[in-house]
Amino acid sequence: MTFDSPSSLYWFGLAVPIVIFYILKIRLRRKPVSTVIFWKQVLDEKNPRSIWQRLRHLVSLLLQLAMLSLLALSLADPYFFWEIRSARRIVLVVDTSASMNATDVKPTRLAEAKLQAGQLIAGMRPRDEIALITASTQPQVVVGFTSRQRTLSAALKAVTSTDGPSYVAEAIALGQRLLGERNDGKQSEVYVLTDGCFSGIERFLAKKEALNNKSDEARPDSSSAITSEPTTGTSNQSNITVSIHVIGERSSNVGITQFQVRRSLVDPLGYEILAEVTNLSETPLDCRFEVDFKSASREAVEPIDVVPLKLEANGKWSHVFEKTSAEGGHLLAHLNFQSTNNNVGQTPKNASLDRSHQDALEADNSAWAVLPRREIQPVILVTSGNLFLQKVFEVNPLVKLTVVEHPPETIPAGTVVVFHRTAPAELPKGSMFVIDPANSSDQYSVGEPLESAIVTKQDKDSPLMSHVRLDNVVMPEARKLAPAQPELTQVLAAAVSTDPLFFAVNRPEGKVLVMTVNLDKGDLPLRTAFPIFVGNALHWFAGNKSDLRESLATGSVTTVTSSDFASQMRGNQIVLTDPSGLRKPLPMIMDKTTLGPLDQCGIWKVEEEQTISLTGPSAKESRSPSGPLLEIACNLSSSAESDLRPPNELLSEKTTPSPMLSGFGSRPIWFWLSLLALGLTSIEWWLYQRRVIS
Repeated sequence: MTFDSPSSLYWFGLAVPIVIFYILKIRLRRKPVSTVIFWKQVLDEKNPRSIWQRLRHLVSLLLQLAMLSLLALSLADPYFFWEIRSARRIVLVVDTSASMNATDVKPTRLAEAKLQAGQLIAGMRPRDEIALITASTQPQVVVGFTSRQRTLSAALKAVTSTDGPSYVAEAIALGQRLLGERNDGKQSEVYVLTDGCFSGIERFLAKKEALNNKSDEARPDSSSAITSEPTTGTSNQSNITVSIHVIGERSSNVGITQFQVRRSLVDPLGYEILAEVTNLSETPLDCRFEVDFKSASREAVEPIDVVPLKLEANGKWSHVFEKTSAEGGHLLAHLNFQSTNNNVGQTPKNASLDRSHQDALEADNSAWAVLPRREIQPVILVTSGNLFLQKVFEVNPLVKLTVVEHPPETIPAGTVVVFHRTAPAELPKGSMFVIDPANSSDQYSVGEPLESAIVTKQDKDSPLMSHVRLDNVVMPEARKLAPAQPELTQVLAAAVSTDPLFFAVNRPEGKVLVMTVNLDKGDLPLRTAFPIFVGNALHWFAGNKSDLRESLATGSVTTVTSSDFASQMRGNQIVLTDPSGLRKPLPMIMDKTTLGPLDQCGIWKVEEEQTISLTGPSAKESRSPSGPLLEIACNLSSSAESDLRPPNELLSEKTTPSPMLSGFGSRPIWFWLSLLALGLTSIEWWLYQRRVIS
């Protein structure tokens, strides 16, 4: 036996004053009395018990010295050498991914995993150490190595579920690194509680098979859990084992694995929905795929499509919906597993369909998408008259056109000004579109007419030329154009002589687009490329970011800049609100910030916080002054996470892990010494009260 804190043995020095107090002889004071008859009678009665009186003091002294010895030994924390040799250092990995929310184990797989983890912590031996890691969205060390059961239990209780993907393999690697940093002879183990539905499980199954083939070697773990050596690591990790304990069974599940929406690149009011549903079960079934729309301006939810589905076993369905709406809002897709066919007579094939499907995972039964709103764009056309140019703007339902002969004195913010032929020598600030310029300006100079104005080169990667083909198109009466700021100029189409025919200038004062072509003498206005090009130009002036608001997968991290919502900001604190309503401040570093990981399904919002006083100077509430600045849809969108069927190799040997109890009820020696000291204190108190000792 040895001691963890031998300096605490100095408390034995308190025995010296205790003994001194017992051997001190009390000097009697002399007092005159009237008679000694009564004192003589008392002394006569005391003489026969003089030896017992000494014994009574000796018992009291021994009890006090014994209590002091036990307390001093407990403070020194004694332990046996076999406790060190058998001590374990364990990394407890708890899978908190979306699949752990499955209800095939009541109430959920995660609740069962936390229950088993709690039993493991409750059965710790005195010298054992446990670290807690969660394996979802990104591996996270919740608690480092500690022997305090109360700390571990509190941290385990605070572990919550997420809708993120599973990173069990990465969490195991993190646990191996934590164990590899300590090489003090303790038994090292990574103890994993998961449903087995994670990428990389094949590697551990291969390790298990390799261990089974080594019949001459001792098994690291005789339990039914899989045990394997680490795949990578240093020499300090040579004795680290990985034990995987499976939670749950093979359960059927159907989920929405893809749901995206974007604005049409051709139809100004149209939008397209990409949807995908996967049947992750061994039986065919039917259900309904329903899509609802909630406008940003109205609270009512409108159904826009319902599709009955008949999914084969392990089958997949995908479809692209084309819809029309200028409004923006939220699209919500969800699966309905109620019977879609109420006919009594069914064919044997239809009779095999699972019409009473009990879905074990709710997170992938719904999906969200954000549909950007199409804003009405004011356009001022400055022209002496051109029917083609006027009509190409009038047919666009998103354009509010004003036709004038002379440029306006003031231009409202956000207005696109189109100059036909005549443009000011100095273009105003804002969005300017110059067509067939006849005179030079501060952004370009106009030269002689081109001899062969045929488009031979165009920038197909530019969004301005999206779905526009101008190969070998003749541009009559086109003139040579020389941009004044070549470093800010992007040539969109060029002639044989490499002279630009279309070019864009992204100046700080506003964007400028220049096109040299006589619309009255060419066939360009009669081609479909012309209205498409004009529509692309309007999108370019407004900013193409509103065409697609991609729905992210849970666990994603994205970066936004202040330009994404700078026009709406009022200078207040920016916060990120998750689907549950929890708000988190966002720091804007270098005009950008990182959002994520987004670990919940639903709509995440970037809002500008405003503090409003409600009733008094101390009563305040934070609210968003004018709605969200940015909305991001987040869905599970993962076939691997929606698949609730762990490998059969794991389930064939599945058992409940046993607690790690040791001898003496898993209590350290100091606990029993302190308990014995408390018992001696109680005995002395009882003897004193019974006047056995005094």
